[in-house]
Amino acid sequence: MKLRKISLFSFIAFFTFIQFDGLGQDKPYVLLVSFDGFRHDYVEKYNLPNFKKFIQQGSAAKSLVPSFPSKTFPNHYTLVTGLYPGNHGLIANTFFAPERKTTYGTRDRSSVEDPYYYGGTPLWQLTRENGLKSASYFWVGSEAPIKGHFPDFYYIYDGRVPNNSRIDQVKTWLELPSEERPHFISLYFSLVDTQGHRTGPNSKELQNTVIEADSILGYLMETLDQIDLPVNTILVSDHGMINVNTLDVIDAKAIAKEIPGSATMIKDKIISFVYLPQNEVESTYQRIKALENNFRVFKKGELPKKWHYNENDRIGDLVLLANPGYAFRPEKVKEEITGEHGYDPYTTTEMHGIFYANGPNIKKGKELKSIENVHVFPLVTKILGFENPPIDGKFSKVKKIYKK
Repeated sequence: MKLRKISLFSFIAFFTFIQFDGLGQDKPYVLLVSFDGFRHDYVEKYNLPNFKKFIQQGSAAKSLVPSFPSKTFPNHYTLVTGLYPGNHGLIANTFFAPERKTTYGTRDRSSVEDPYYYGGTPLWQLTRENGLKSASYFWVGSEAPIKGHFPDFYYIYDGRVPNNSRIDQVKTWLELPSEERPHFISLYFSLVDTQGHRTGPNSKELQNTVIEADSILGYLMETLDQIDLPVNTILVSDHGMINVNTLDVIDAKAIAKEIPGSATMIKDKIISFVYLPQNEVESTYQRIKALENNFRVFKKGELPKKWHYNENDRIGDLVLLANPGYAFRPEKVKEEITGEHGYDPYTTTEMHGIFYANGPNIKKGKELKSIENVHVFPLVTKILGFENPPIDGKFSKVKKIYKK
């Protein structure tokens, strides 16, 4: 009888500890890491030991298919909302919002920090709604009070911050007392994308930068090994990169001449928008259509269904998309080869990024086919035990790698 009492007491004490520490060590953590512009084939192409070790210890997808357009801001926000850009509203890096007659731009702090432009429920907000803390060391949307709140811990973007310092801060967050410790953390690195734009994905300079990214990952994993917590790490990228010969450009000046003065045009090297009075849409479309050479023009409502890009009011009445390897430029530029992205990810595999994961809730040695990036969100929520808000992503697409 005495032994039974002790055992019962021990069981109650253990159960009480688990319940008491429900916001602490027993509940999983997710660290979502983005290496911007990291193409799906870089690990093998450049023989990266730390990435290979990470993959061997966990699971991977053949590639991560970005949403259309394969641009940085819309896809980073898709990763944390589980929604296609046409549904969360951040439809491009730069766009016009007709309902407010304002322009969103990635370099405009007032729009970047304005929650008006951000739909959906980002993971840091969902984490808050579930009674846990969140943190972000740079991520699209984290600098705006979406649904009235920021992440519990966040930083205004500053690309000059050393990459290892960002990792050190993640360690500091994970060493906080359990009630203050963030269970969802996003972490961002830009170096691969920056170099890819400068010299293209096949350059020696890009190879050196990707090797540096591999060292950053090595430092991250060494750091996490020092922390006795059930941390699941998910490595992603927002898009890939393709070579563009800048001496052979699409004549943006010729196209601009066909745009009426009543229009608003948002220009970009890969995808541009024209907002028009409805009585001028067809005639303008026909004039631009006659100039099609290494680009395509679409009327809103007639874009490919797989892009999920026909409904949002912020999408231009006309959408101009460069063909892979080409760019809209007013004139030729000095550099012969640079890198670009933004093209159709469903037909241009160079736009595909990475999806690698390991941790206590990730099976080892599993491989997924190429998956769309909307499916990352439901994996994170499954690990953290959250119910999903309305999203486009499906857990069934990543179920194969999940471990209870």
